[in-house]
Amino acid sequence: MTSANHYKRAVFCDFDGTITAKESFVSMFNVFTPDLFRQVAPEMLSGRMTLKEAVRRLIESLPSEKYGEILDYVLTIDIRPGFTDLLDYLEAMDVPLIIISGGFRGMIETRLGPLLKRVHAVHAVDVDTSGPFLRVLKTVEGDTELMAKAKVIKTYDYEEAIAIGDGSTDHNMAAAATLVFARDGLMKYLQLKGVPFVPWSDFHDVCRVLMERWGGRP
Repeated sequence: MTSANHYKRAVFCDFDGTITAKESFVSMFNVFTPDLFRQVAPEMLSGRMTLKEAVRRLIESLPSEKYGEILDYVLTIDIRPGFTDLLDYLEAMDVPLIIISGGFRGMIETRLGPLLKRVHAVHAVDVDTSGPFLRVLKTVEGDTELMAKAKVIKTYDYEEAIAIGDGSTDHNMAAAATLVFARDGLMKYLQLKGVPFVPWSDFHDVCRVLMERWGGRP
């Protein structure tokens, strides 16, 4: 899949722990499949299990009958301050916001609600709920990732790519970008690698830096 449009600038943004004020996808596993999560998390952190293997195993342990509760759960998690201001600014500058997430598309669409129509595209994990347990449908997979964010970015035609993220699933997305906004685990990783980035706390910080870079106002 390749974007039919050419963009002077495009913003690629993680969802869990980035647009949401806390890591909603990981915390969901801790709520709905805590025993397995406690088993799988150390295996993933040690490298004995890839991120793709761990997330797939966790997802496919979830009963389909719990999916409605999972969608209700994400509504309890706040959106990080300044997100609507970022949308206002990007719309004024004719810059698309593209969400790339290893989480459920349904969680993203449910939490964004009316804001969803202001997002250019959402690339996330789709699941089949027709059986007794959730089943992962086709995603843009990498060797170790259930959602290969850098691969998604490369399907777009742009001159400048901005990445906004917070964690380990954003490492490759950051490497594919022209400018990276990083916080939490992603910030620590880029510091260790000596890769330049812009630290941020909320989306007001992102807006301020982009306005200094590009000009204009919301």
